[in-house]
Amino acid sequence: FLYEDGEFYFIEMNTRLQVEHPVTEMITGIDLVREQIRVASGEGLSCTQDQVHLHGHAIECRINAEDPETFAPSPGLVKNYVAPGGMHVRVDSGLYTGYRVPPYYDSMIGKLIVYGSNRDSCIRRLKRALEEFVVEGMKTTVPLHQKLVRDEDFLSGNYTIKWLEQWLERGRDDAN
Repeated sequence: FLYEDGEFYFIEMNTRLQVEHPVTEMITGIDLVREQIRVASGEGLSCTQDQVHLHGHAIECRINAEDPETFAPSPGLVKNYVAPGGMHVRVDSGLYTGYRVPPYYDSMIGKLIVYGSNRDSCIRRLKRALEEFVVEGMKTTVPLHQKLVRDEDFLSGNYTIKWLEQWLERGRDDAN
């Protein structure tokens, strides 16, 4: 929204769930898809706004079939797929060994979502889950995420909206 002269103006509205909705589900314990289905079938929501409470910390990584250095699409045959698991680890994906990732669509092949009681425990769980994540047969962004979660600025929370762009540029400069 836009705030100007004491007035709020909507500049965009999405009538669909955002890709990041599992983060909200993890920290509230509310299944947003179930709530949408309830409303669509004429029922009310199962809770009130006052009953919504935030707990802990959640992080989502979009796993794309892309070269982690250039972000060029990397379609191909999935030769081996092993999703991470464990408590508070969620993977939303339709991927399986033998699946052929086509070049025609969005390159996102999955979402890894983890939860922790605080940011540090969430990051520890994310590191482990990323180490367990196996997609063979094409390049993915898993190695990029593995590097990001080891970066000191990320770990300390010392970043801005431009941080990733600058981090990627530094990596390219270091490689040359």
